[in-house]
Amino acid sequence: MSKKTTQNTATLPEKVYNFCSKKKMILGVLIAVFVIFIAGIVIRGVHLAIEFKGGTLITYSYQGELDSNDVKSTVEGIINDSVLIRTGENLDAGGKQITISFTSEEGLTADRQVELTNALNEKYAENELEIYDSNDVSPSSGREMLLKCFIAVLFAAFVVIIYIAIRFTNIGGWSAGVCSVFALCFDILVALTATIEFGFEFNSNIVAVVLTILGYSINNTIVIYDRIRENRKLMPKASLNELINVSCTQSLTRSIRTSITTIGTMLIVTIVVFVKGYDSLLSFSVPLMFGLISGTFSSLFVAPVTWSWWKGKQKAKK
Repeated sequence: MSKKTTQNTATLPEKVYNFCSKKKMILGVLIAVFVIFIAGIVIRGVHLAIEFKGGTLITYSYQGELDSNDVKSTVEGIINDSVLIRTGENLDAGGKQITISFTSEEGLTADRQVELTNALNEKYAENELEIYDSNDVSPSSGREMLLKCFIAVLFAAFVVIIYIAIRFTNIGGWSAGVCSVFALCFDILVALTATIEFGFEFNSNIVAVVLTILGYSINNTIVIYDRIRENRKLMPKASLNELINVSCTQSLTRSIRTSITTIGTMLIVTIVVFVKGYDSLLSFSVPLMFGLISGTFSSLFVAPVTWSWWKGKQKAKK
């Protein structure tokens, strides 16, 4: 055996897992996630944050202890509208804060804000409430922000397809790019499903989650495609399914280790945030954790196996 053959054989795993035979399993997972997503919308509904639908956001600093449910009923009695109450701590200056938010078309006038503050100070005099911040967000601004976020994600998907089409021309080009974007859409769907099922608001955190998942998942998928491209040179006579199975098997250990590290870190962050009561950060850490899990699954199964199915259909037609 030549030296070159020995080196090439040494790079291949002894046991190769048949990833391409899991098409039905992958389809079942995709359908299950989609059904849970639709059921969540129907049963729990979609809760848009103030920055997306418009409204008023007032933050008070206070001393002592406050019953958020009691504050909620008090504020609703004053403004005659449903409100959302969040409590937390000021990470910059320290001290406790309570945030009151509600949807409104015209916002809260200065007189109404003074009326609300006086009423709260009268009822909770011992807590020494003081206005820390107050903002009105118009519905048009919220819709514009949501549209910009959607356009940013579409643009990122388009760039990914172009990049993969150019970089991996010799193994599939644009079809590989489209399948990678399909896998990204699945990861985003998982994150959105987690947001709905846990009852979180769709706020700026979910935008950060989506962009983080885009970077993480596409990086994992490109690693798989790189393996396929390298193995094409080592196994010139191998079929695409064989290349995918070998490449995913080679990347399996790395993907699992990387996922354990990143997902474990996010799990620790989630636990700390939950214990400390920083509820606003949970809408970032929990969906991101589910998105990272999905990113590992999609880079090993959804993207390459969907690509294999697509190329198989094209070959059958020819």
